[in-house]
Amino acid sequence: MRYTALVIAAALTMAASAPAYPHNEDRVGGEVGIEIVSESGGTFLRIPHRDFWKGETRIIKQYLEAMRGENYGIVIHNMTSERIGVVIAVDGRNIISGKKSNLRNNEAMYIVNSYESGEYDGWRTAGDRVHKFYFTDMADSYAVQTFSDSTAMGVIAVAVYREKEQPQPRYEQEKRNYRPTAPSAESAAQGKAGMARDESAGTGFGDERYSPTIRVVFEPEGTPIQKTLLKYEWREVLCRKGIINCREEARNRLWDEDAYAPFPPGYQRD
Repeated sequence: MRYTALVIAAALTMAASAPAYPHNEDRVGGEVGIEIVSESGGTFLRIPHRDFWKGETRIIKQYLEAMRGENYGIVIHNMTSERIGVVIAVDGRNIISGKKSNLRNNEAMYIVNSYESGEYDGWRTAGDRVHKFYFTDMADSYAVQTFSDSTAMGVIAVAVYREKEQPQPRYEQEKRNYRPTAPSAESAAQGKAGMARDESAGTGFGDERYSPTIRVVFEPEGTPIQKTLLKYEWREVLCRKGIINCREEARNRLWDEDAYAPFPPGYQRD
């Protein structure tokens, strides 16, 4: 069965090479990099957690320091010789359809051509419109406000799929009146079952931005070659959990002391 997937019309070109996967070089001839970028040009601290293989899928888990109110984008670098499909979920919701995501191959996905990159920075509400991602408190997040769903709060997830067969790409210009399936409201009871604490970071539904797409035919394989899961938290939460060390280092009485010798008490100075 073939699926319709979306391609951002203006992709970012990338011509860099990368080392092959060590697990199985015959599966894919390069790597797929995931980067979280700030709209303001800042960087987000990332802390490795786990990197392992589950069957034919590489699983990468990392922590990321979220910054309140900061707009951000998800950049996919496809450093392989073939185009790939990427299912992207933020706070458990597919960023194209808004539906609850399990990162499966039958979900709405974006296509990234070989040796190119694509940036995805918002919830897609039309074929040529997105609403920007920004870090916010859980109660203000799109997932909670729209679906009362916090079961995957604070996670940016990307599943990378190879194409099952390699026909010549057949591109179709997006119809101007195209609209993806509208996110449907789900029962509050379902979402609240996994309600996180109020201190959790989430992603909001920000300002609208023009973002044209085209549709392509893409048949993904059944199993992703890679899953990247980024758990983003506020700095104070990362500190409390011991993910990062936020304590001041104790002064060393021999190394750090560089003052002159003090006068004795009551000493008469000239």
